[in-house]
Amino acid sequence: MIRSLKDILVVSDMDNTLLTPEDGVPFVNQVTMRLFCALGGHFTVATGRTMESAGRHLDSMTLSAPAILYGGGVIYDFEHDIRIRNTLLSKPSARRAVCDVLARFPGVGVEIMTEDGGICVVRANEYTYRHTVHERLTYRMAPLEELDGGWNKVLFACSHEMLMQIQDFLDARKYPGVYFIATNRNYFEIMPEGAAKGAALGELCTYMGIPIENTVAIGDYFNDIELMRAAGHSVAMGNAPKEVQLAADTVTGRCLDGGVAEVLYGLIRKYG
Repeated sequence: MIRSLKDILVVSDMDNTLLTPEDGVPFVNQVTMRLFCALGGHFTVATGRTMESAGRHLDSMTLSAPAILYGGGVIYDFEHDIRIRNTLLSKPSARRAVCDVLARFPGVGVEIMTEDGGICVVRANEYTYRHTVHERLTYRMAPLEELDGGWNKVLFACSHEMLMQIQDFLDARKYPGVYFIATNRNYFEIMPEGAAKGAALGELCTYMGIPIENTVAIGDYFNDIELMRAAGHSVAMGNAPKEVQLAADTVTGRCLDGGVAEVLYGLIRKYG
């Protein structure tokens, strides 16, 4: 039962939900996040971003709970600098999938997110350049055979047309212990089996002692649907594809219009 904001956990996707890479976090979202948390509400993000990438926006976000990162593979407490959850890929399967894609699609860019928090670019293209250089992320170029240690996930970056071809190519093959998911029109990822935003939400709720039925999930893309289904209440952005909106309990405003702030303010009015 929800008696006050202290009983609620709101989990928001980042890109095209809470912020845009070009414009950052709308000011109305910044102000409403601060108010929601000051009144006792719990707010955090669920994103495919790494610790560094998500952390670059901490000045304009107010997080009062650990963050779900790497698409659900990691739960990270920025305040105390600890990983509460750390799920790694089956490297034999992931490595074989990467080699198969590199051989079949010479134009695809490949990034590997490693357990130490780094990004290794195995093959660069305009899409990996946009991701790493434009967002000012720390990365290194490295061949596949030099990547020791654990991998959190693999990102294929390419045109939407090539992404669809890669998806069909990988779906026709078997790679035990991993699964594949498109996270936007230009990114297609290899994830550890069992690592997803919805599963991570359940683990975060257990860690915080908050019933999952007291959660609100906000998202804008197909990879957010599983998170939205796991939450007690789901909200799709006004800029989300129609299929995502239909999967949600309610639809809020567009990202740049402060759709997340609209959700938070509604909770403040009801429970604050």
